[in-house]
Amino acid sequence: MTSLGPVRVRIAPSPTGDPHVGTAYMSLFNLAFVRKAGGQFILRIEDTDRARFRADSEQQVYDTLRWLGLRWDEGPDVGGPLGPYRQSERLDTYAPYAERLIREGHAYYCWCSPERLTEMREEQQKHKRPTGYDRLCYGRTIQERAALPGFQETPVVRMLIPDDVPLSFDDLIRGEVHAPRPDDQVILKADGFPTYHLAVVVDDHLMKVTHVVRGEEWISSTPKHLLLYRWIGAEPPKFAHMPLLRNVDKSKISKRKNPAARLTWFKEQGYLPEALVNFLALLAYPPAKGSDGGDLEVFGFDDFSRDFEWHKVNPVGPIFDLKKLEWLNGVYIRSLEEGELAHRLLPYLRDAGVLGDNPSLGELARLRRVAALVQTRVTTLAQATPLIAPFYVSDQGLHIAHEARATLDADSPKALDAAIDVLDAIDATGTGLLGSESDWHSSRIEADLRAALVDGMGLKAKAAFGPLRTAISGAKVSPPLFESMEILGKHATIFRLRRLRESLH
Repeated sequence: MTSLGPVRVRIAPSPTGDPHVGTAYMSLFNLAFVRKAGGQFILRIEDTDRARFRADSEQQVYDTLRWLGLRWDEGPDVGGPLGPYRQSERLDTYAPYAERLIREGHAYYCWCSPERLTEMREEQQKHKRPTGYDRLCYGRTIQERAALPGFQETPVVRMLIPDDVPLSFDDLIRGEVHAPRPDDQVILKADGFPTYHLAVVVDDHLMKVTHVVRGEEWISSTPKHLLLYRWIGAEPPKFAHMPLLRNVDKSKISKRKNPAARLTWFKEQGYLPEALVNFLALLAYPPAKGSDGGDLEVFGFDDFSRDFEWHKVNPVGPIFDLKKLEWLNGVYIRSLEEGELAHRLLPYLRDAGVLGDNPSLGELARLRRVAALVQTRVTTLAQATPLIAPFYVSDQGLHIAHEARATLDADSPKALDAAIDVLDAIDATGTGLLGSESDWHSSRIEADLRAALVDGMGLKAKAAFGPLRTAISGAKVSPPLFESMEILGKHATIFRLRRLRESLH
């Protein structure tokens, strides 16, 4: 509980493109806090930027946050008592507040044209003066202003920043924060749409938001927002300004420079949602200590929320280290049961055309076995596709990659000939598809091939088994060879060996 009432937090993304990873980052910390405190998590869509609005972006926000398991209590799609939760559906809300501020002397009309404002800024920069509106319109009637250059008929509304504007405030993460002096910010545009500054304060007030969690780039705007709260007679929320996510070169992570800034990219690449949630938490929050004093870097949302305290958040902008995420994702992949891993691999195999939309029971059974083979060899789900594909291609249609064929040498034909003879002698009464009872199993296959090719012929293991790997998978890198042979079955294995052998002179 706070003086404002039960804890209520929100995220407010703009539907102007693919959701930014920062949306998930902010959502995670909001949700961890509110689940521990007990309260409500609100999703509000700030869609007043009509020039950059994209129709599919809102649904992508819903889909990606749900994929991550970050669920909200109120929002456009689930409703709630203080909606509507899209700013475009709340436009009638903002103008009365702007009119009130004008009446009470806290705001004024500005009729300056964009061209006049550009010239003003260029002149300020030329003479190295602070940039900001020069108040040409303040205190003038429309007739008085029309007599001056750079006039436009439809005005905007600007805040009137007082000389004694407070520039310090308390932050839950950073303690006392000092912000620069703001200028007379536009709060209502000429088209009647509010700017972010007015809309966010009015919406947070009416939605009874108690804690505003946002990026540190908004620190400079906080004095303006605190003034607006005071002027509309509302108690301000508590603020927590999160550190910005940064690239390796310390620059702010952006969708223009880094594909990983797109939240959808992580799903495309095959990162597990629980691994990404874990990673985002680690970016700005210290891991718990184990009994040996070491860091416990692998943890779930419930563990994170249970421990959560704002003062523990590191205010220094974290480096978005994809190598660390890949390592963490590999840990999570290796923790999955075979059936669960196979289930999660299915969408990637379908997208790649390896499996159809309705795989047969036999194909699914094979996938469980193959998934176990690749589980320790991949760090993302997408990496598994080329390793799994050879198990579903026809024996005649298997493509031998150039780099795999290039590893073959003068010993390869005799290794293939010997292997065919050895494998042909192993009894296999079943297909191998479902692991039927027969002598055709990986331990027997390996023992017989080693005895014949390595011990009997004196070949090095690489020379003995490299050609077999190429024939079976068509690739230089593949899942474990003997287990792959077991899963493919005797007929397919020997067919592939003979096919490669016949292509060699």
